[in-house]
Amino acid sequence: MTANAALFEKGFNMSVWRQAPDIEALMAAQKNTIGEVLDIRFESFTDDSLTASMVVDQRTHQPFGLLHGGASVVLAESLGSMASYLIVDPSKYFCVGLEVNANHLRGVRTGRVTGVVRPVHIGRTTHVWDIRISTEEGKLSCISRLTVAVVPHGQEPPAR
Repeated sequence: MTANAALFEKGFNMSVWRQAPDIEALMAAQKNTIGEVLDIRFESFTDDSLTASMVVDQRTHQPFGLLHGGASVVLAESLGSMASYLIVDPSKYFCVGLEVNANHLRGVRTGRVTGVVRPVHIGRTTHVWDIRISTEEGKLSCISRLTVAVVPHGQEPPAR
């Protein structure tokens, strides 16, 4: 666990980010990715969270007109992966999803859902993230947990 993470867990108000997130740069990173296809928009951050939203429409529906669980997982992994990237030194490390799970709690038909990611564990080689996805009315629709591997440049990503 990093020194910042240890202090944060003890209640000190210290940012987990290596540097303040640049929302415009996060959005630019979405270009030509699934995040752009699903209209994922990074919106804001605090000392310990990053927020993004995603459209709920025909692009993210399952056959019965509800938000597809896989689309929620894409939002969750996008948030957690980007959060890990914002913690590491990108000249030395890259971050890849190792494991993701999701509990889908409420169906959503239209509008936007908003995800908020917060750290559970920030270690040297792994990060664990809690992602809460809510409706426009503030009702919880999905809880997800993502484990990210922090990999030094020059090493292959872990086998899945």
